[in-house]
Amino acid sequence: MRRRLTVGAVVTVTGLAFLTTVPGSAQAEPAAATDYTVVAADGVSAADATAAIKAAGGTVVSGNDAVGVYRVSSTDARFESKATASAELIGASERKAIGYAPNGVEKVEKGLRSRGGKGHGPAKADPLDDKLWGLAMVKADKARKIESGDKGVTVGVLDTGLDASNPDLAANFSSRLSRNFAPDLVDIDGECEVAGCLDPVGTDDGGHGTHVAGTIGAALNGSGLSGVAPGVTLVELKGGQDSGFFFLDPVVNALTYAGDKGLDVVNMSFYVDPWLYNCTANPADSAEEQAEQRAIITGMKRALNYAHARGVTLFGALGNNHEDLGKPRTDVSSPDYGGTPHDRPIDNSSCLDLPVEGPHVIGVSSLGPSGRKSDFSNYGREQISVAAPGGWYRDGFGTDTFQTVGNEILSSYPLKVLQEEGLVDAAGDITEAGAGSVLKDCTKAGKCGYYTYLQGTSMASPHAAGVGALIVSRYGLPDLRRGGKTLSPDVVEQVLYRTADEHACPAPRLQSYAQEGRPAEFDALCEGGTDFNGFYGHGIVDAYAAVGGR
Repeated sequence: MRRRLTVGAVVTVTGLAFLTTVPGSAQAEPAAATDYTVVAADGVSAADATAAIKAAGGTVVSGNDAVGVYRVSSTDARFESKATASAELIGASERKAIGYAPNGVEKVEKGLRSRGGKGHGPAKADPLDDKLWGLAMVKADKARKIESGDKGVTVGVLDTGLDASNPDLAANFSSRLSRNFAPDLVDIDGECEVAGCLDPVGTDDGGHGTHVAGTIGAALNGSGLSGVAPGVTLVELKGGQDSGFFFLDPVVNALTYAGDKGLDVVNMSFYVDPWLYNCTANPADSAEEQAEQRAIITGMKRALNYAHARGVTLFGALGNNHEDLGKPRTDVSSPDYGGTPHDRPIDNSSCLDLPVEGPHVIGVSSLGPSGRKSDFSNYGREQISVAAPGGWYRDGFGTDTFQTVGNEILSSYPLKVLQEEGLVDAAGDITEAGAGSVLKDCTKAGKCGYYTYLQGTSMASPHAAGVGALIVSRYGLPDLRRGGKTLSPDVVEQVLYRTADEHACPAPRLQSYAQEGRPAEFDALCEGGTDFNGFYGHGIVDAYAAVGGR
């Protein structure tokens, strides 16, 4: 669900450093002020939480009183343990880097850059739509004959940013509503691009959010490609770092903002770092790590409940770890930031993959062009809601489409990131390395957009979120308080499930990916009936049926 840049390791601690001069000495040792995210216990007031943080040796930098989550700075090496011991606080999560995650943490292939793929898509609308097989699978091309999305419907892209210079996104982008909640962290994101390290809205130095946004709502404007709901309004909620990490406080702040502003839909194609699974009391973790995870669980549940109660329909990527979320394997990747990864047996009853296993989140699995579950996609009846096209590079075994990027999802991508990856040159031309996997299309006025292929449940979730936005557009009522339209998230969810295209488990139910070159660890057992099962949930999202087509 994420992409991160490969850069050299770092050893600095996140936070500000300052010096204290002691009389009679040349200079005292520098004291490093470390950043923490602190979560108040249930029922504790903002005043009492702030007092407890101060008593533990911390200073509140910023706070979200609505859900009791605070950004705290402290020079006390024992702050974390003191906060954990406080009855007013659940725990503190230290934010310090130990290095950079390698590229490819999604555990999926981006495809060979030198090989193209045949289009699987619908009849042409925008120039590149014939390559959007996912648009046809969810019948969004047919749905737009009835409903293409209402400008009064707002979709939050909670991600790494959104490149509004792309003409497909510029047409639907709201700079007024968009916000950046995740200032750059030099130790993981590299040197800040702007003073203050808060990138302006309408930019994306990671690329992931721009790709997600294009699938949801790229405009149907005669250039580039179109999204599932090409008429809705896109809102950037930057909650992820440029490097691809998503931390608790930016995500919580983005979700509460979405609720306060009355956004209709929010897409979340990530998990909250640094834990792949947050457990209440995993014996493999230290007492401080256990408290940190309890704090993350509490903070995320509060934020998701807050947004849902204020009319936000929440969509989340199911994850790319090729496992049944109801029967998780040992986690070997956590913590991926601020500590040393270690083997963590996962107890399903007390561990959560967040946000997708949080309250009110519609979990989406990934399919390839054939309709089979992508080998990397998580699954399982416990958390799956629906299935949607997320791409699968290895789909089409035995055909000429096998291992071609055309099996993946084509969407918008920032020019800057493509240039950094050597796929587009300084003049804006696609390089030899980018040929076949990067596409460029320009408007009649000469404004060019860039597009590339990716795969993952990150790409599946925005297909479903786009259908959710069409449901609000079709059936929503005028929002007399904020303007636009509004529809209860519970109603959106019911329509989505009722109209999804039911899909039975494969035969045999134990799906092997050996012919595609995957080891037995990828074998997946599909449990359940045609109406609901672990691979497809209630079915493949169907935009046409969702807006009243038959």
